Amino acid sequence: MTSMRISQLAERSGVPATTLRFYESAGLLSADRTPAGYRMYGEDAVDRLAFIGAAKHLGLALEEIGELVGVWEAGACRDVKADLRPRISARLAEAEARAAELAAFTASLRGALAHLDALPDRAGRCDPECGFLAPGSSTSGSAPVSGGAHGGRPVDVVLSPGQRAAREEAERWRSAPVACSLGGDGLHERTARWREAVAGATRAAVPEGLRLTLPVDRVTRIAELAAAEQECCPFFDFRLHLDGPHLHLEVRAPADGGALLADLFGPTN
Repeated sequence: MTSMRISQLAERSGVPATTLRFYESAGLLSADRTPAGYRMYGEDAVDRLAFIGAAKHLGLALEEIGELVGVWEAGACRDVKADLRPRISARLAEAEARAAELAAFTASLRGALAHLDALPDRAGRCDPECGFLAPGSSTSGSAPVSGGAHGGRPVDVVLSPGQRAAREEAERWRSAPVACSLGGDGLHERTARWREAVAGATRAAVPEGLRLTLPVDRVTRIAELAAAEQECCPFFDFRLHLDGPHLHLEVRAPADGGALLADLFGPTN
């Protein structure tokens, strides 16, 4: 059987060595040791890592992946299928709920913009009669996420999953591996996209992370980047809060991930 050191396995699989070590500590990957203490992996480790990577891209939690790997090791494909199907169905329901929330909020913004464009230009100061603070039918009261403002209150919108999903997600980032599955050009490209997206943001420290205040028109780009980031770095926790013309982005990471957070988003001011 072919044996590989950790650097060779990292090159073959595309998984960073730091992540391989974490997988070993989490019981997802096993390694033999040479007399000198070097980790040695068999050829089957490449297939195992491919399976783990596929499960991660489906949004499965590390604990679930461990359970699924155990079924996969047993060798019966039908058992893997039976175990995986309800897990994917649950993730699909969560994704559809989030997509519905974002679609409702997008429609709300479009309606508010159309209402704004239809208002007459007044020479005097803005007041409740001006209409800026009363979009009326442009926003739906039954939508999971509402935009605009009501009764003179400023817009205050939080994008979040449903209550059950929120509870499940609340602590997941704390137990995720502090390692990024991107490497080389992919990591540099993602960093460049984040730096461009948050350029000019007002920064402030928050417990365990960073708060960036940006123009609200960047919400789509920020949301897309945050979703992509959690595919490769699930230890980041992203929270988007819309407040009138402002988007507040809060990013948190476990203590071990503080340096990676600073590398990606820069230090607080």
